[in-house]
Amino acid sequence: SHTVHASLDPLPMQGPELGVQADDIEAPEIEQEPKQEVLENKDVVVQRVHVDGLGRTKEDLLTYEIAEVFRAKNLIDVMRKSHEARQKLLRLGIFRKVEVVIDTSRGTDALPNGLDVTFEVTELRRMTGSYNTMVGNNEGSMVLGLKLPNVLGRAEKLTFQFSYGTKETSYGLSFFKPQPGHFERNISLNVYKVTGQFPWSSLRETDRGVSAELSFPVWKTNQTLKWEGVWRELGCLARTASFAVREESGHSLKSSLSHAMVIDTRNSSILPRKGGLLKIHQELAGYTGGDASFLKEDFEIQLNKTLFWDSVLSASLWGGLLLPIGDKPTSIADRFYLGGPTSIRGFSMYSMGPQSEGDYLGGEAYWAGGLHLYTPLPFRPGRGGFGDLFRTHFFLNAGNLCNLNYGEGPQAHLKKLAECIRWSYGLGIVLRLGNIARLELNYCIPMGVQSGDRICDGVQFGAGIRFL
Repeated sequence: SHTVHASLDPLPMQGPELGVQADDIEAPEIEQEPKQEVLENKDVVVQRVHVDGLGRTKEDLLTYEIAEVFRAKNLIDVMRKSHEARQKLLRLGIFRKVEVVIDTSRGTDALPNGLDVTFEVTELRRMTGSYNTMVGNNEGSMVLGLKLPNVLGRAEKLTFQFSYGTKETSYGLSFFKPQPGHFERNISLNVYKVTGQFPWSSLRETDRGVSAELSFPVWKTNQTLKWEGVWRELGCLARTASFAVREESGHSLKSSLSHAMVIDTRNSSILPRKGGLLKIHQELAGYTGGDASFLKEDFEIQLNKTLFWDSVLSASLWGGLLLPIGDKPTSIADRFYLGGPTSIRGFSMYSMGPQSEGDYLGGEAYWAGGLHLYTPLPFRPGRGGFGDLFRTHFFLNAGNLCNLNYGEGPQAHLKKLAECIRWSYGLGIVLRLGNIARLELNYCIPMGVQSGDRICDGVQFGAGIRFL
């Protein structure tokens, strides 16, 4: 009997402990070489598929993931479908290692062209701890996590996370359950407490909340439906807080239903070379109880195109609108904020738009657009290695943030958003930190500055995940 050890080496997995999703791992393309034609033409039958090494995982969960292997008709097909099944098994986040062995069938009922495929799996421990540092939007934090993967044997996951950061401290407990055979369809339940400090508004906010969300794909989109109930406590961060912020202090209850739709065809979310992103998010608060009532709509569009000499042109547009329902004004915690190294560069963090005595109060409508040209470093030092993590970056950003008088019509609103536009341009260096975050060091020239805006003229440092 001949054993074909398919050359399906396990990809260097950095997770699941480090939270690397299977999407971040680019599947190596299997090259079809001419010498494989002999194998390719030979008809084979996959008689058995074994999964060795199962402990607490229920077998019925895996039947969906490996079903395709039985449909393979020739050896190359078997290898390809086994590789795809291996990717699916790793994506479940319950195995540390999955190896594939393809062998000729044995036993009394073995066919001459029969094959047995065995997946040798190593389950993750019952409990895994993780420690990592996270980069949020211009803040850093240390995250301690405790994960119980595969709690009930069908890829459910229970996670406890504690994060201690420069501006925010939080802890939360979440339970995640995918539908067997459809990992993208899943539900998660969360309980959390977050305390954040917002120096640009002299505000301290503590949220204690519960949420339930359902995610599922529709055609090329990913949809998420979510209900959230949050008890919010707002307070002043400094004695010098303005009267407008003091007025907003106190407790409120927000109960909201939200829906998000995402289409993402980018090859990477941090420094994409091609593809686009469309994100539309709606939130309706007040209909399921609570004392905050509003409708909030926002969107995000990004398009990327690779040009000559390995350079990439990227364009993005964000926008949002917050409509109060009833006669209560909107809360400082729900309004939009703009400005800073992750949105309109050259301005201080969230320091533009409506303000009172130096405290920024946020706006009810905003838009922001960006145009970027990313090129390799001049003279390409460290090409093929460390140098490829860096890019030179030329940018033009523009946008506006204001409050609207809802008695007026849409034309008056558009006029208000189009007058006194803030914009900036500059250049800098971008560093990609894996598929997790990126750092930017830019020289910025802010323009169209309005009275009350805080600017950051010259060198500005930015770190985060979501950049305009």
